[in-house]
Amino acid sequence: MSQLPVLIQGGMGAAVSNWRLAQTVARCGQLGVVSSVALDTILSRRLQDGDPGGYMRRGLELFPFPEIAERILAKHYRANGRGGAPYKLTPMLARVSSREATELVVAGNFVEVALARQGHSNPVGINLMEKIQLHILASAYGCMLAGVDYILMGAGIPLKVPGALDALAAGQEAAYPLSVTGAQPGDDCLMRFDPREFCGGEPPLLPRPKFLAIISSNALATTMLRRANGRVDGFIIEGPTAGGHNAPPRGQMTFNERGECLYGERDRVDFEKIRQLGVPFWLAGGYGTPEKLAEALALGAAGVQVGTAFALCEESGLRDDYKAALIAKVQKGEQSVFTDPRSSPTGFPFKAAQLEGTSSEPAVYAARQRICDIGVLREAYRTPEGKIAYRCAAEPEEIFVAKGGALEETVGRKCLCNCLLADVGLQQIRKDGSEEPGMVTCGDDMACALEYMAPGASSYSAADVVRKIMQGAERKETLSAAPTLSVAASNAPALEIAGD
Repeated sequence: MSQLPVLIQGGMGAAVSNWRLAQTVARCGQLGVVSSVALDTILSRRLQDGDPGGYMRRGLELFPFPEIAERILAKHYRANGRGGAPYKLTPMLARVSSREATELVVAGNFVEVALARQGHSNPVGINLMEKIQLHILASAYGCMLAGVDYILMGAGIPLKVPGALDALAAGQEAAYPLSVTGAQPGDDCLMRFDPREFCGGEPPLLPRPKFLAIISSNALATTMLRRANGRVDGFIIEGPTAGGHNAPPRGQMTFNERGECLYGERDRVDFEKIRQLGVPFWLAGGYGTPEKLAEALALGAAGVQVGTAFALCEESGLRDDYKAALIAKVQKGEQSVFTDPRSSPTGFPFKAAQLEGTSSEPAVYAARQRICDIGVLREAYRTPEGKIAYRCAAEPEEIFVAKGGALEETVGRKCLCNCLLADVGLQQIRKDGSEEPGMVTCGDDMACALEYMAPGASSYSAADVVRKIMQGAERKETLSAAPTLSVAASNAPALEIAGD
């Protein structure tokens, strides 16, 4: 790979961007990226399913602390699988987490990155979400132990992440501020991770990965460079057509006839000003074709980030029945993606491919009993007694309200944690025998899958995507493009920055 990747594979869902997909893209000479979402639960459930292929055990064999790996195997590995029983739950994290919970997060991130790095010498990245704050420090340490080369982060304003990476690389304690609703001056809202304590002795010195912030505006880019507590190595500017969480539009929210929020003039990014900052940037959201790569390069970008095209390829972790159904819809021209302003407990708009049998269907969503048993997207809040507790707008309404939440915040909220795990075949089985339904997130450009399939084929590989898109880098003609295009980051809040 050259000094900077031209093509970055997006870090999608929970294990849609798995180690196998990232490894394949990296072997093709571009930046393969794994998703960090729920890797503690994913490691546990793969082990409970008997670890087909032995990959999780192979990854744990590489973990530099064998006693931790042995504890995890003893607790979670079932040689013969679950036998149809429900998955055993993993412990949820808190501001001060249990040793067991922390070990599982560190090991889960280590294993995914370690496997992605096998068989080649090219860089590998990981995608974290600032919104999933309780996991940040342990996840970062786990992937750094595995030698991750890039950390990508959006879904928030990660001003304190670069400094935390510096501390972890040096084997020093890292701290990160937890956003706590209702916090008062003097409350201890800092999360801490001490490599010495985790390692039980002198920790190793680690390479500090490059940090790419996923941003929404020129103001946020400038703020990151001026006020981040460490080095920011580049930006990914992700438009509202990208899958996953989208930034809310600036100003008063308006909607189209489908109920999706509309983006306008305030959501535009001036690429000339971005170029003047002097750091590399990549464009994302509808850039999954060679023509769009050529356009991005002409605008001065280092390249593009592509998600949806990789989400539907053979190597992605998306379960086969969902993948086949979505590709069939694309081939018939019947694909549809809805940007739901209500479904995510985070309050960000969230894109869902319309697919029968998933929670994208109102009837399927309505039939599901509300429960919060994964807890990745919980909100931290201050109790009347001054303690930090946790709630989720997708949990049972009466429980959320009893915790001080507003009833109107629960309307339309969906359990993305269980949905995303179901998307990759790790769906929970409930007491009545029912299985958790998935809800697949894809970008608006699902039809781009046709670009990569041979005539008569019904699937394509990650290598097909890389090969096709990289044709755009070979173009010699100069493309004319306006210096300002309408984009808004899907993994960063559309907010003007004022104060901390």
